[in-house]
Amino acid sequence: MRFFLFSFLLLTTLVQLQGCAMFKGDPTENWTAKDFYEEANRALYSGEFESAIKNLETLEARFPFDPYAKQAQLDIAYSYYKFDEPDAAISAADRFMRLHPRDPNIDYVYYLKGLVNFKRGTGILDGWFPRDQAEHETETLHNSFNDFATLVRRYPDSKYAGDAYQRMIYLRNELAQHEISVAEYYLSRQAWMGAANRAKIVVERYEQSIWRKRALEILVIAYTELGLEDLAADTQRVLDLNQDVASNLVNFQEDLDKPPKSSWYKFW
Repeated sequence: MRFFLFSFLLLTTLVQLQGCAMFKGDPTENWTAKDFYEEANRALYSGEFESAIKNLETLEARFPFDPYAKQAQLDIAYSYYKFDEPDAAISAADRFMRLHPRDPNIDYVYYLKGLVNFKRGTGILDGWFPRDQAEHETETLHNSFNDFATLVRRYPDSKYAGDAYQRMIYLRNELAQHEISVAEYYLSRQAWMGAANRAKIVVERYEQSIWRKRALEILVIAYTELGLEDLAADTQRVLDLNQDVASNLVNFQEDLDKPPKSSWYKFW
């Protein structure tokens, strides 16, 4: 009897101890908004982006009206970008813009959205096996270009405007190259009208790109094959007049053919 009583008391004690462990308070229970933000800040600098996201989202949920919550919303977008979650980063950036349309950091939000789409789809193997963005889906390139263009147009004095403009030049050449690649394919298939239409896009939309000369050459070929001698002759004259300009443009943009590196984001 005494043994059973001892066993019962021991079992009860173990259950109580387990219950205490199960219902032990959250270690962050008494944290302030500043505590969460400082921990997220530490995680960001350490490259622990998932931890940063968790702390920032908890901060916003617990202290929605604290000044740190607004900054957390901005940092969440950046953290998702660094964590390679582009859709979540864009969603967080758009949400910040809806909630704070007049915030002084809106220029950065456009810049961040541009960066997200600029790097979207690149993977860890790209460093060893580079790929040509122009041969892939161009929608994200267009989105990136538009975000950078909005930044440059609305906030020309922004500290991000210079880098955004350089990236626009790079993206313009990438988009033009895509059209040229398709035009070259049409030429190989003797689809002269298709080649001409693609080349015209480069001439009309990407006039300052390094691919304009090749676009004019394709137009001359396509018009000649289509029997449009007058158009072919007019295009050849334009091509002849722009030979020197095109050559100088290539030299000028040589250093911009590769995307520039971003500086570390820092608002705190």
